[in-house]
Amino acid sequence: MVLVCTFGILYTLPNFVSKSTLEGLPDWLPSQQVNLGLDLQGGSHLLLQIDSNVVIEQMLESLVDAVRDNLREQGDNVGYRDLKHSKTEVSFVLRDLTDQEKARERLSSLSNITPNGQRDTVISFSDDGGVTLTPSDSSKNERINSALQQAIEVIRRRIDETGVNEPTIQRQGDDRILVQLPGLDDPDRIKRLLGETAQLTFHLVDVAGNSAPGARVPPGSKRLPSVEAGDPSYVVKNRIMVSGENLEDAQATFQQGQAVVSIRFNGLGAKQFGRATSENVGLPFAIVLDNKVISAPRINEPILGGSAIISGGFNVQGAQELALLLRAGALPAPLTILEERSVGPDLGADSIAAGKIAGIIGIAAVAIFMVASYGLFGMVANIALAMNMFLVMAVLSILGATLTLPGIAGIVLTIGMAVDANVLIFERIREELRVGKTPLNAVESGFNRAFTTIVDANVTTGIAATILFVMGSGPVKGFAVTLLIGIISSMFTATMLSRMLISMWMRRKRPKTLEI
Repeated sequence: MVLVCTFGILYTLPNFVSKSTLEGLPDWLPSQQVNLGLDLQGGSHLLLQIDSNVVIEQMLESLVDAVRDNLREQGDNVGYRDLKHSKTEVSFVLRDLTDQEKARERLSSLSNITPNGQRDTVISFSDDGGVTLTPSDSSKNERINSALQQAIEVIRRRIDETGVNEPTIQRQGDDRILVQLPGLDDPDRIKRLLGETAQLTFHLVDVAGNSAPGARVPPGSKRLPSVEAGDPSYVVKNRIMVSGENLEDAQATFQQGQAVVSIRFNGLGAKQFGRATSENVGLPFAIVLDNKVISAPRINEPILGGSAIISGGFNVQGAQELALLLRAGALPAPLTILEERSVGPDLGADSIAAGKIAGIIGIAAVAIFMVASYGLFGMVANIALAMNMFLVMAVLSILGATLTLPGIAGIVLTIGMAVDANVLIFERIREELRVGKTPLNAVESGFNRAFTTIVDANVTTGIAATILFVMGSGPVKGFAVTLLIGIISSMFTATMLSRMLISMWMRRKRPKTLEI
């Protein structure tokens, strides 16, 4: 009992000193503090939505590539034409109707049976040689869900790189992500970081296509805009020679006095990059970021070390942000900011001050009521109440929980609930005294008989708080967490600490009567 109370006080005290003071204390002393949420500390709130259409388009493009690979086998190709995809399906036309069975066999690996017994891709053949592949709704939803989870991880890595403490990044609904950044003082930078998909690819420049500006783009190539002034666009080969997925590191640095980004590939990426530069010496090599050509330097010699330099007229901050984006990885699809809110630190300070005032008034009112109603026993209840507050703050500190304004409301509610158990016990003791029991027996019976009622009352409240925690999100969870912790700690202080203090007093004083 004493050990628990001592730890409660020790782990609460760091919240009353500054972080600089904590850094000067010995390492063996508790140093965890309760983190302040967005509404108390100020910061930014963003609600993002992933572009599901892009995710499905990428899925269909992958399916087109898979169809092409499956129909092409060395020495035994299946002839086809007009291979393309719409918004919902992939289609092509067989050149020879006698190849239908062969095509059906080749494409069978693209249609798998899901756990619910359905096909993830429905393949249909028509009498005129047309073939369509239609992904099922469940496979589309699975792809969107996977992209959303990947986006959450990429966002987390990007934000962690900026040094924001205790960010809240969580899924909302089918295609949305909630981002809360307490203490953020540069929300525009975060929006820039989250607004960039950062899909880095390397392509060979189609020299023939670029020799005649405005002419039709040759098959197998595409025209991409340039970020550099004076270079409106480039025609590049569709084939990706090296992908940013194989990047191992990216750092902002300087080359000839200009800010550039130094990148390093992993083993596979280094091998691909070395092969691409070895086979295409003398040709321009386009560096493409989010479908825009950053630069297109000429390959003067093979680059076999797995490292390269990206230059594109960056300033220092631009180079640092690009390096951060590349290190964190590419988003699977663009994100749209649906909602944006900023909370100033002054408003958060006002909320903290209001919460402190509410807490002080609540504690004072409860303490006065308990002393006025139960005398010395009321003083014991107040000691238990103070220890309950220490335990709640200690648990929040140990868990590294984030305290929000609804969380403060939960703590204030806990103040009233913390003495509720004592009220039940003291009223039961009064009843026992009225029937003629001795003070010692009355106290013993009061605690024992009130215990079941106390457990029932707190369990029902705990169930409600648990449902709020499981079903709710954000501020609702903050309220539920503090309420749950308060319920557990109040039961401990009321049924154990109060009982210990009253028992110690009675053993010492051995009163003949009780004033309660």
